[in-house]
Amino acid sequence: MMKKVLSVLLAGAMVISAFGMSTMAAETETEAEVSGKSSEAAPDWEDYDAKINAIYQETDLAKREALMHEAEDELMATNAVIPIYFYNDIYMMNTDCTGMYANLFGYKYFAYMSTPDNTLNANLASEPDHLDPALNSSVDGACLAILAFSGLYAYDENGGLVPELAAEEAEVSEDGLTYTFKIREGMTWSDGEVLDAEDVVYSWNRLANPDTAADYGYLCDSMNLERNDDGTLAIEASDDGLTFTAHLSKPCAYFLDLCAFPAFFPVPEQAVTEADPNGENPGAWALESGFVTSGPMTCTSWKHNESMTYEKNPNYWNAENVTLDSINFMLSADDTAIYNAYNDGSLQFIDTVPNDEIANVIENDDFFIIPNLGTYYVAFNVNSPLFEGKTPEQAAAMREAFSVLIDRQYIVDTVGQTGQQPAGTFIPAGMADGQGGVFAVNDDDYTYPVTWDFNGEEAVGYFDPTATGAGNIEQAVELLKEAGYEFDDNNMLSADTPITVEYLTNDGTGHIAIAQSIQQDLAAVGITM
Repeated sequence: MMKKVLSVLLAGAMVISAFGMSTMAAETETEAEVSGKSSEAAPDWEDYDAKINAIYQETDLAKREALMHEAEDELMATNAVIPIYFYNDIYMMNTDCTGMYANLFGYKYFAYMSTPDNTLNANLASEPDHLDPALNSSVDGACLAILAFSGLYAYDENGGLVPELAAEEAEVSEDGLTYTFKIREGMTWSDGEVLDAEDVVYSWNRLANPDTAADYGYLCDSMNLERNDDGTLAIEASDDGLTFTAHLSKPCAYFLDLCAFPAFFPVPEQAVTEADPNGENPGAWALESGFVTSGPMTCTSWKHNESMTYEKNPNYWNAENVTLDSINFMLSADDTAIYNAYNDGSLQFIDTVPNDEIANVIENDDFFIIPNLGTYYVAFNVNSPLFEGKTPEQAAAMREAFSVLIDRQYIVDTVGQTGQQPAGTFIPAGMADGQGGVFAVNDDDYTYPVTWDFNGEEAVGYFDPTATGAGNIEQAVELLKEAGYEFDDNNMLSADTPITVEYLTNDGTGHIAIAQSIQQDLAAVGITM
């Protein structure tokens, strides 16, 4: 089952996977990992890979943004992904609960909330994939990581960066290549062991080590950290453990943002190595309750696939300001069961609402819609047998035909229902360009090929996602004819050239409803999904 995947800053990377499991898969992420050309019909990713590598190495932010646009152009030309809409975030919370805040990345901050009895009963998602912050790549896992661990920096209620384990703002050298952090004195892990700069050094090197198999390990290179001759990162701790220094090969505009990204949160070396002395199971130390933490709370109970309890961590450096005593999490992805538990009072906070209930609660005082950076998209397995015998150009035309047929506005209006923006680009609206502006806007250096009106504001992209109707069907038919398919006089696929495609998604009511909508759209020309 797929979960919403953590968004990473635009300046970090824009990479896509050629999935090997499915012909189409509904995804909720904004980046993944590139795979090479492995079938004759697949796109040749060589130039794309080269651009991504150039982006990592480019220090001129204007040139970097230009390369990002070129990379997105190439990606969209393959039609390997079909953007559906740009996210917003929804949740329901009892009106007598206050103080929870969230940011554009979907992080939820619970520790400083006020509730009637200083306890919160909540649901974020089903069983977490990982509680080791280096191994986690889901949004719900990040929310749990924020409860249990601390980074050098954190996000405040206004979305701004503030020192966390660092005692003060980082000192940055004039050339932007050296970051020096003064670590708070007297900090300990939840087990009483000292927490200092040595833990940061260990944890960042662990993240960068391929043996850890961390999804976000590549960020150590994309943030331009230098490497030592032995492959470790050029980072160091002072003898007293109160200073952490990082050396970069090139300036990195988003370095401090990544210091607040959960993958870079320090983990306890003593606990990690004790649970996995041979290095064969890096996350073994955090598979049951009682694992060592450094954040405002610690996990005291974990009934797998059922519930988790987090309680206030007295060893947290800012424990005196943590207002909640405990949080009880229901572990479930069953939208209906979660919603029923909220309505009967068992839960005070839920992060999902059944699709057919949104219209009933959207005006309620306890229903919230907040901004979020992310793109809901459908990803093709470009190596699928579906494309056998096709040239890369024909395969791309087939995928474009699928995209043209999908009525995104219908999906937004009837499934999303909370004002999501239909997506005509991969990079979500509002994503920063690293220079104080927004990436997906027209400017003097780059102009998207298409513009349209979205709620009175100009939107841009590679196609108008609000366009529907007979013209779309005619365009899709012409694209499929380019790929060798035959049609009758009613623009329906000939029995001699059928198309059958498998679509994979999870069991959430919204995901299923989107799948059903796409199924109907593709059937308009005789495609069986």
